[in-house]
Amino acid sequence: MSVFVDEDTRVIVQGITGGEGKFHAGQMIEYGTNVVGGAVPGRGGQEVHGVPVYDTVEAAAREEDADASVIFVPPAFAKDAIMEALDSPVDLAVAITEGIPTQDMAAVRKRLSEVETDLIGPNCPGIITPGETKLGILPGNIFSSGNVGLVSRSGTLTYQVVDNLTTRGLGQSTAIGIGGDPIIGTTFVDALEAFEADPATDAVVMCGEIGGEDEERAADFIGEHMDTPVAGFIAGRTAPPGKRMGHAGAIVSGSGTGTAQSKIDALNDAGAEVGETPEAIADIVEGLL
Repeated sequence: MSVFVDEDTRVIVQGITGGEGKFHAGQMIEYGTNVVGGAVPGRGGQEVHGVPVYDTVEAAAREEDADASVIFVPPAFAKDAIMEALDSPVDLAVAITEGIPTQDMAAVRKRLSEVETDLIGPNCPGIITPGETKLGILPGNIFSSGNVGLVSRSGTLTYQVVDNLTTRGLGQSTAIGIGGDPIIGTTFVDALEAFEADPATDAVVMCGEIGGEDEERAADFIGEHMDTPVAGFIAGRTAPPGKRMGHAGAIVSGSGTGTAQSKIDALNDAGAEVGETPEAIADIVEGLL
């Protein structure tokens, strides 16, 4: 089994006629993702990689019976693209775009509370159920099918941890990159809740980083609601306070929360063992299974 997506997921690519959209749509199709259409205003009637392009997500979802959309749209237009996906029949939208203004995402976040569609991202690599489907830019060759769920704020950290797991024969049920911006859709808690409900996920890896309090909230959820064991990693142990490190959300304000140590302590208190390095995660997971 898996969470959010599987081999039956029917996918629309918003921005499929652009350079990034076209390239990654091709990569998704090659992996086995069921890409059924694209959506680009004014480009309806064209074809890309043999799939039809529509002017709107609504038309694409209706005509192709799609239930998910992946968004490759420049930052200035990403808010409208996400809103269009949220107002369409799809159940899941995955926003890959980096650099969306925070005020735009504040409006998106408000709209999310009013609809049933889930959003992963933005500024994320996407989601993959190995051997079945991938939505986004994840390198499918490093993933393998198995029983370890993974959720991470960082795309490159996801790849490093997954490569270590796969090398050790520890396959993944689903891996989710939720993104490192201050305002995102799916949170750690959302992902952990989904993995807890998945009978095929026997352990979860959660990769966080400095900034914000999402990891502390996730630790509370782990301690109160999860029977599935969790291994953790927190990036940014040596980051200086007040300096943004990489992601827009990776900044410690000096309020006593959001530091690497506060997150590590919270996870340890919740019973989640935290590795000192990404390589240590595979050792911890082996001990959990």
